[in-house]
Amino acid sequence: MKHLLLALMLAVLPLSPALAVQPDEVLDDPVLEERARELSRGLRCLVCRNESIDDSNATLARDLRLLVRERLVAGDSDDEVIDYVVDRYGEYVLLQPRATGANWLLWAAGPIMLILGAGIAIVYLRRREAAPEPVETAALSDEEKARLNDILDK
Repeated sequence: MKHLLLALMLAVLPLSPALAVQPDEVLDDPVLEERARELSRGLRCLVCRNESIDDSNATLARDLRLLVRERLVAGDSDDEVIDYVVDRYGEYVLLQPRATGANWLLWAAGPIMLILGAGIAIVYLRRREAAPEPVETAALSDEEKARLNDILDK
């Protein structure tokens, strides 16, 4: 019985994100519906964070799905729909932010920090190689050892 239940759960698990879109949201035109689903996969649910509105069951995600479908029915292109949603909710709503303007700094920060860290490591290792060998100090003479013992015994 456990195996049957586990098999059933594993069979249904991949279908669970598709259940987020309610039947009353689905458009009659299959071409428009496919465009809406594709756009919804690229928009972030502002409640669930790193989940698309297509996968989220949150009320706000439903509102955004309906908004996308409204704009498509009104005749907007895909870019116009995305621009409309971004104008309304900010660029954070995009799961893949655009690499333009100030976002270039964010996109480039990782590689820049990697190159900077590698440069610092190379300079450190070269300086370490070039450093002179430590000078070995000569052993204490018998006179110095006796003097040291006199000082420590007092």
